[in-house]
Amino acid sequence: MSYIALVTLVVADYDEALAFYRDSLGFELVEDTPRDDGSRWVVVCPRGGSAGAGLLLARAKDEAQRTSVGAQTGGRVGFFLHTEDFAGDHARMTAAGVRFLEEPRHEVYGSVAVFEDLYGNRWDLLQPA
Repeated sequence: MSYIALVTLVVADYDEALAFYRDSLGFELVEDTPRDDGSRWVVVCPRGGSAGAGLLLARAKDEAQRTSVGAQTGGRVGFFLHTEDFAGDHARMTAAGVRFLEEPRHEVYGSVAVFEDLYGNRWDLLQPA
């Protein structure tokens, strides 16, 4: 086994999730394929992020899945978005309406700020030292 290819993120709606990840975070759409059951196979990944895992945006299909939207990691930071331009990406994301929960911090391991996606899942924007 070489790497983790995809991580599923349960979302309320394909198009609103795609708009957030593509337009607000700057991810690229890798695939959006309709499936026979009415669902879609929607994959996004950070631009130029071919070495990392992509996100499979999977629409919640029942009440149990709907209750997990936005709480897939129990309120902890569950996703880590690495950058080579922390200040630039932070400014671009803020201008695009991304909600940061804290001011940028400069730690021994790098520059970091926690943000939420459109459903409340917590992410670290991180430029490793």
